[in-house]
Amino acid sequence: MSDRTSPLSGILMALAAFGFFSMHDVAVKLLGGGYATFQIVFFSVLLSFPLVIFMLLRDPQPGTLIPRHPWWTALRTASAVTTGTCAFYSFSVLPLAQVYAILFASPLVITLLAIPILGEKVGVHRGAAIVVGLIGVLIVLRPGNVTPGLGHAAALTAAVSSAMASVIVRKIGREERAAVLLLYPMVGNFVLMGALLPFVYRPIPLPDLGLWALMAGLAFLAGLALIQAYRRADAVLVAPMQYSQIIWAALYGWLFFNETIDAGTAAGAAVVIVSGLYIVFREGRGRSRNSPVLRTRSRPETGTTPRISPMLAEKDRKVPQDLSDQSAPQ
Repeated sequence: MSDRTSPLSGILMALAAFGFFSMHDVAVKLLGGGYATFQIVFFSVLLSFPLVIFMLLRDPQPGTLIPRHPWWTALRTASAVTTGTCAFYSFSVLPLAQVYAILFASPLVITLLAIPILGEKVGVHRGAAIVVGLIGVLIVLRPGNVTPGLGHAAALTAAVSSAMASVIVRKIGREERAAVLLLYPMVGNFVLMGALLPFVYRPIPLPDLGLWALMAGLAFLAGLALIQAYRRADAVLVAPMQYSQIIWAALYGWLFFNETIDAGTAAGAAVVIVSGLYIVFREGRGRSRNSPVLRTRSRPETGTTPRISPMLAEKDRKVPQDLSDQSAPQ
């Protein structure tokens, strides 16, 4: 049962969750120095499967694993696999804060993709926020001063593909079984990365295997904390907490990798965050019919760990239509 009388506990839970996610990304970066991205993704999925099975054993929803929307499910699976591969690669080769600054553009892309996929109408206010946010991404990339590399392209691709996966969940999430939403991206990663693994495999010493296990455990804890956060506080309070990752990135980058945030990254990240927050609060005021950003509920979906949205999907199914459906888009 939701504890709406104590929203502070939900906010603190969300901050803890994104702190765990950031520690997970530190492990990705540490492993990225010695292993190919395909191998990192494969073993991340492999070690996450037991945790997913544990979650699915408690799923009371009847049905099979055959999706009701196979084409949308296939596109979402491809998007999640792309996100995982590109995000893990970008974490391996770029400073943590720079990757987060680019991934923070995902809510802007979600707002754009919601127009053709969800039938959303984006008015002047959110349209301006999108433009400002994209300018922020350009500030981070600084074309002309910094030569964008493959890592930057991978981070941008991850932001777009993650947004696609999120919007598709908003479209089919009320009709698809939670098990389908959880398993298909992970199975897609397992099969594809498993096929590529023989070409890049490197033997894993026990300490590194422990780092992979730590990744799986951190992602699982982060998911549980985020579920509790959304049960204790309103989404409009929880969703902005994802931007706390830039603080964790600064701390962990300095501690583990001797990284510092340059002025361009800091300025660009600030612009992207402000534009994303503006969209979240507009949706929270009922200015969006489907509130695709506000209901995304988690960070970019990599298909390597369970996504929390299916865990909360039952609540969505009980609400046939958002109260904001009568509001004019802004």
